[in-house]
Amino acid sequence: MSASFSSPRWYVPLLIGISVVVALAIWGCSEKDEGLLAPQSGQGVAALDASHPAIQSVMAVQDRYTTTLMADPEIIGTATTVAEDGRPAVMVLALTDKAAKAVPRELAGFPVVVHITDRIVALKTTAVSHKAKQTPPIKLGTSGGWRYDLANGYCCGGTLGSLIQVGSQKRILSNYHVLEADIVSGGNGIVAKTGDPVIQPGLIDVSCNANNAQNVASLVVTKSLPNSNVDCSSATVISGMVSEDGSILEVGTISSQTVAASVGQAVKKSGRTTGLTRSTVSGLNATVSVAYEDECAGDAAFTKTFTGQIIIKNRASKFLAGGDSGSLMLEDVSTNPRAVGLLFAGSTSLAVANPINEVLSFLNATMVGN
Repeated sequence: MSASFSSPRWYVPLLIGISVVVALAIWGCSEKDEGLLAPQSGQGVAALDASHPAIQSVMAVQDRYTTTLMADPEIIGTATTVAEDGRPAVMVLALTDKAAKAVPRELAGFPVVVHITDRIVALKTTAVSHKAKQTPPIKLGTSGGWRYDLANGYCCGGTLGSLIQVGSQKRILSNYHVLEADIVSGGNGIVAKTGDPVIQPGLIDVSCNANNAQNVASLVVTKSLPNSNVDCSSATVISGMVSEDGSILEVGTISSQTVAASVGQAVKKSGRTTGLTRSTVSGLNATVSVAYEDECAGDAAFTKTFTGQIIIKNRASKFLAGGDSGSLMLEDVSTNPRAVGLLFAGSTSLAVANPINEVLSFLNATMVGN
């Protein structure tokens, strides 16, 4: 039975497992039970990133117990985080109360914090002003996608995240699974190829009819997946169609510089579905396995395990939701924020981002900004 291309959908690639190792910075020797992150007199709190030597002991404990913990199919991940009292702690991601209750409360001297979550999916697809058709030159952080991204009774789309420079070209940055994930002729008779139009808004916001959208860029197929460690793709802008300074909706211009993620770091993003939202980084160095489809609403194509990813708090999907994939994650400052990561997946309680420097390295690119 045929199906009409009338309804947007949630993009399906499912995170079937997640092993997260988070780097923490802690303060030195103290006999006071103030929590290890309490600043010493006259000092500020150090960034909780991967540069602190104490991280190594935390990561070692994390690596030692992850396989054992995840032998339970209802434990979908682990992480190193900070307990309420400021001590570094092992986070365990559980699907059920039963699984949570079976987790030990301490591992190798570190407290255990259990986080109950639902399954995590790559967030492509399924409405905020970020979905409206803009008058060119458009700002980014907006609905968009591959012009032909419809098959099997559905149409798909995501977020055109930001502007990058690759050689002499300015390109829109988004995810592989937003711009070029159609790899079989299957349900629509075509596959994504270099030169294909990228549109704004995406098909999901124009009743699956590309004639109601506008071509803003030309796809550059780079096949970041399945063989690299990033979910990214880019499209060369069409002259006059995209703001030359890379302005992002509700953010404005950004910095041309980047910054590494750190635990507790305040971040924001501008995306198709939830618009401008804010959260904090809760984990670093995540290992996640993601199953990808071969086209919009297609069959399973491959499973990819990513390493070194960033985990962000996403309570009730208020930071990241379906259709926000491709959004650029930025430090939460008011003027010229620096890029931190490229968002591509999440659940109703956490989100996942590729570190931005790894994305830029893969594409041989730099950020467009001040």
